[in-house]
Amino acid sequence: MNTNAPVGAETYGAAAPPELVQLLTPEGERVEHPDYDIDLTPEQVRSLYRDLVLVRRIDLEAVALQRQGELGIWASLLGQEAAQIGSGRALSDQDMVFPTYREHGVAWCRNVDPIKLLGLFRGVSHGGWDPAEHNFHLYTIVIGSQTLHAVGYAMGIQRDGAEAAAIVYFGDGATSQGDVNESFIWAAVNNAPVVFFCQNNQWAISEPLEKQSRIPLYRRASGFGFPGIRVDGNDVFACLAVTREALRNAREGQGPTLIEAYTYRMGAHTTSDDPTRYRVESELEAWKLKDPIERVKAYLFKNELADQEFFEAIDLEADELGKDLRRRCLELPDPDPLAIFENVYAEPHALLQEEREQFAAYLASFEGVA
Repeated sequence: MNTNAPVGAETYGAAAPPELVQLLTPEGERVEHPDYDIDLTPEQVRSLYRDLVLVRRIDLEAVALQRQGELGIWASLLGQEAAQIGSGRALSDQDMVFPTYREHGVAWCRNVDPIKLLGLFRGVSHGGWDPAEHNFHLYTIVIGSQTLHAVGYAMGIQRDGAEAAAIVYFGDGATSQGDVNESFIWAAVNNAPVVFFCQNNQWAISEPLEKQSRIPLYRRASGFGFPGIRVDGNDVFACLAVTREALRNAREGQGPTLIEAYTYRMGAHTTSDDPTRYRVESELEAWKLKDPIERVKAYLFKNELADQEFFEAIDLEADELGKDLRRRCLELPDPDPLAIFENVYAEPHALLQEEREQFAAYLASFEGVA
């Protein structure tokens, strides 16, 4: 097999490429894997399906709000729900998450109110949530920098002797950044309890994967001295099983793991992007056949674990969630202009205070002006 060739073009099913961990085919058929398995109750499968549907609804509502001028920008997770829900539900309460700006599904798993995400992209907050409250750090816009933060945190876990791990999310394009490769070195030589979770959605904005790497991304880990695994990123069962194992290994002192979740970005990179300028429609259509939600729905139907009433109830809940999110987004108050100077430093800072006073005077100059 030519491992340099993209495997995304074909509709992989029961005959998935051997290096790809898959437990649920696009047709909803359960398959076994010699190294990874998972035993889920019917209720747990239904819960995963609910997560996938609700997170997609949040994402679609946010895209619509941005198109209507209510958000400055939005990075859609469409097509990547299984990678995020599967890995997010593998976390323990003690584990710490370091996201990019697209991990809306992981935020959902960490009980971050979706309105907090919208507030960030509406420009009415500095981040919107307390990282310590949810063990979910603030979104990171600078590509790849969060990998260094995660490794540093993991080294702290190690020194504290805590039974926890860090997980850090990034895209395929970030693997070309120096920060990411430096974080691999630090994690390896310190045997840090960290899981690197790469959502390989095939496109770093307009650059395809073949212009990023000559080998599959998961194989890079071996060069740094730790294991790498490629998982079907549209298979929520496999993502859950693989991430659960990697986190367990990290907590038990076995060091870092790189997980490459092989998936596809169904929408634009952000709402400022036009993907029709650089990718063909046939590629998108091929990946629609691997939809992460439809395969779980097919599994539930085939195994008589859910009926039409269940699916209709989830759809209704999703619609209500969307309406509620829209209402609360439009009701978000604009912040006090001087709030931008809050929470910049832990202690009072003379220069910051001077700048605050200058800005306050500037704002006051408009008072009474028609």
